[in-house]
Amino acid sequence: MGGAEGTPAHRGTPGGPGPDAGVAEPSSAEGLLDVLGVAAVVLDAEGRIVLWSPQAEALLGYTADEALGRYAARLMVAEEHFDRVLHLFERVMSSGDAWAGEFPVRRKDGTTRMLEFRNMRLLDDRGDYYALGLATDQATLRRVERDLALSVRLVDQSPIGLAVVGTDLRYVGVNAALERIDGLSADRHKGRRIAEVLPFVNAETVEEAMRTVLADGVPLLDRQMVGRTPADPDHDHAWSVSLYRLEDVAGRVLGLAVSVIDVTDRHRATTEAERARDRLALVADASVRIGTTLDLEQTARELADVAVPELADVAAVDILDTVLEGRPGRVPADGPAVIRALAVAAAYPTVAVDAADVPGEPAHYGADRLVTRCVRTARPVMVAEVDDDALSCIARDRQAAELLARAGVHSYLAVPLIARGEVLGALDLKRARNPFPFTEDDALLASELAARAAVCIDNARLFRRQRETALTLQRSLLPETPRHLVGLEVASRYQPAGSNSEVGGDWFDIIPMDDGRTALVVGDVMGSGINAATTMGRLRTATQTLTRLALEPAEVLRHLDEITAGLEPSLATCVYAVYDPHRAQCRLCTAGHPPPVLVRAGAGPRLLDLPTGPPLGVGGVPFHDVTTELVPGDRLVLYTDGLVETRDQDIDTRLDRLLDLLRAPGPSLEDTCDRLLRELRHGGNHDDVALLMARVRE
Repeated sequence: MGGAEGTPAHRGTPGGPGPDAGVAEPSSAEGLLDVLGVAAVVLDAEGRIVLWSPQAEALLGYTADEALGRYAARLMVAEEHFDRVLHLFERVMSSGDAWAGEFPVRRKDGTTRMLEFRNMRLLDDRGDYYALGLATDQATLRRVERDLALSVRLVDQSPIGLAVVGTDLRYVGVNAALERIDGLSADRHKGRRIAEVLPFVNAETVEEAMRTVLADGVPLLDRQMVGRTPADPDHDHAWSVSLYRLEDVAGRVLGLAVSVIDVTDRHRATTEAERARDRLALVADASVRIGTTLDLEQTARELADVAVPELADVAAVDILDTVLEGRPGRVPADGPAVIRALAVAAAYPTVAVDAADVPGEPAHYGADRLVTRCVRTARPVMVAEVDDDALSCIARDRQAAELLARAGVHSYLAVPLIARGEVLGALDLKRARNPFPFTEDDALLASELAARAAVCIDNARLFRRQRETALTLQRSLLPETPRHLVGLEVASRYQPAGSNSEVGGDWFDIIPMDDGRTALVVGDVMGSGINAATTMGRLRTATQTLTRLALEPAEVLRHLDEITAGLEPSLATCVYAVYDPHRAQCRLCTAGHPPPVLVRAGAGPRLLDLPTGPPLGVGGVPFHDVTTELVPGDRLVLYTDGLVETRDQDIDTRLDRLLDLLRAPGPSLEDTCDRLLRELRHGGNHDDVALLMARVRE
């Protein structure tokens, strides 16, 4: 069969099956030939139909009974094409050349369909010739050809790496883009598994995903992978990998289609964005965690704890000794430095901690030490890849260098701690388990942390200096116990607030009078720091002066009230008592102060009921004193509110606790003072305590 302008078809001889080829099992499922609907028709030498396939019936509408034995040209060709068909038929039968082309064929229903033909001559075992015609619908064939051409073009020219993998997970074919991505030709892919082609990627994970897709048919989309290929063996790349199960039209699993997109730039941008978010989170975390107190060592520990493990495996906070002493933190050029390590922190137990300087102890850092260079130049010092020479400049001695080497320290960074234009010390960072070397970005992050922490450290340092100054002033103003008191034995204690709090204005005084009487005073200036200590000193001096004038307690407090109003701070509380051994009496007056306790043998301790009176400095309010009889053995306890006030218990509960402790008599006043402070005070108290106890002698 043929049509206008047929073209001789030249076909190579198909190769036979190889020795390993299996025998295909019969299948009722459709294949590509069924999609094309290829019809087969055999004509004898006269042009009569002797064989008619079911596909021919479906394509042309004639049943086998209607077609067999009839002349094909009369049955299927329009009159105007009759001569041309006979000519083509004779040429095929006489020459044996095959013919291929397109030709319009008449169907049983009278319509005409353009078919694509392949015609060839056949020879049977008796020497008779036949003509075989293979035909398919031209529109269907062109659609399949277009789809195939499009698929081939897309695969060959796609910028996306594409591969087909068999059910044995071995490459069947790859496109040019995947050749470029992997840096290997298609021939070096074919027949090999992923691990054999790309040893620097996690092939086991990929193959496990492939088996899953082969099993359930659910595509795996946009799985991120990171690794290296022969195309760029020195740098990591990132790819988006998708897997699709391949099936024929019958649903038989053929293998997998693999698409690979290089997303290295996107991966790096995403990674950098994540790192930036992590840095911001770390800085924000540092703002919350560093500087929670005004304790210098605690602030240094907070900085070290923030730095590990996010930034380093081991961190140390080193402060110049001159800074701690209140002198400028200057390091001479090419000279050593004396530094104290305030804190050392590690992300895990490591001998690198043993190589660090002992916290709190001064250490002499040579001019070649990297920390010395950091504080001298006020600039970060980074060694991305640490070698033996660098270790000798990081560690304090050879033994410490060996410990750092044993710990696996491979990267080092030191950044200066600078506050208010002054170098305080350095933040010392080391990496061991963290496999990545320090980078400039790490140096910027560490510098940001150091800058924020340095202000907190400097505040704690200045607070410590101010507190030590106030405490020195406070202690210098407190009295020594007089050696000779008529009829009284006394004991006293002063305990400043916890290390995180400023020194207050608590004081006590024991003032012998010329007539044998003794004035006992306990007071508390509201406020803290040097100003409070100074006001306390002035009030103590005024109290001593007024006492020597032999004024009554109420009169003394009235004068103190006037004096306090002109001071800063301008408020204070006070209890003032005068013991007269000749009358066995004690006259007491208070100004906004906690009530004294009287402890009498056999009667138990009790709070003295005194007119409270306003605090000193209020002005214009009269004070009243009360006289109490005292007998030998009686104890009088005067104290400031720091002994009994806490943030978690009400004042009545605390006063009851004080009375309970006083019910058990101590062997001495000194022992009782110690027991009261031990039981009622704890390290975190935020207020000073002044305690004065007096016992009437026999």
